[in-house]
Amino acid sequence: MSITTSRSDDNAELTIRIKGRFDFSSHQEFRDAYENPEGPFEQYKIDMTETTYLDSSALGMLLLLRDYAGGDNAKICITNCNNDVRKILTISNFEQLFVIQ
Repeated sequence: MSITTSRSDDNAELTIRIKGRFDFSSHQEFRDAYENPEGPFEQYKIDMTETTYLDSSALGMLLLLRDYAGGDNAKICITNCNNDVRKILTISNFEQLFVIQ
């Protein structure tokens, strides 16, 4: 598992890419990614193109990001989920909390 980040040209959006399994072992790395000293950002994009699995701790980490980014006012988009990941997000009703594309 690895996590990489990139910022938009205008520094308004932080993209976090998660590769491999997204589980408790990635907790600190994920937190370090969004608690960037240059943040907080206006928007966050979680790119799951290469995410193969996520568990309940990953769902908790996404909720912590949501709180950090402003709670109900947070602008977070989860993109490029495979069918298994999207199914977990849907079952957990995360579509009510995040934009999932």
